[in-house]
Amino acid sequence: MRYIAFDVETPNHYNDRMSSIGIAVIEGDRIIDTYSSLINPDTFFMQFNIDLTGLNTSVVRNAPNFKELWPTIAPIMKSGVLVAHNASFDLKVLSYCLNAYKIPHQTLVPYIDTVNLGRHVHPDFSNHKLNTMASRLNLSLNHHRADSDAIVCGEILIDAMHHGINLEEFTRDYILDARKTKK
Repeated sequence: MRYIAFDVETPNHYNDRMSSIGIAVIEGDRIIDTYSSLINPDTFFMQFNIDLTGLNTSVVRNAPNFKELWPTIAPIMKSGVLVAHNASFDLKVLSYCLNAYKIPHQTLVPYIDTVNLGRHVHPDFSNHKLNTMASRLNLSLNHHRADSDAIVCGEILIDAMHHGINLEEFTRDYILDARKTKK
């Protein structure tokens, strides 16, 4: 099975546009490829997001917008089960971007949330935030950098594999247009 761990950063509290994306492709029990890009969100940045991500208008000025980037990342994103840490956030942002740029897309997207996976595999951890999981699993993390966050998310998935977890039990379908998990 192929898994596509991804993480997005956003420019403001609306969380309806991306300012960067990181992707880690997992096959077997290893990351076989990574991809990342800055994204011009075609909107404003809030100071909170600038402080969190280090991204601002001048940093992304020459980056492609989501519509320009989608032909590059779509084949990757569509090639496996999506994986994200607190997946509802990243999937919701993806949905907003697809709709904002009027990009045709599939209705249902299979995904795994590594927060839920982490809670199941490591119930003894004090919490299951990405930085806590990275620290407890001795993973290098440059937090709120989409490329690093995506890689750590992929490593959490691989950790679950090494613990013998049946990932199909944690796979759900996300309804992109409704922005919710299918019951």
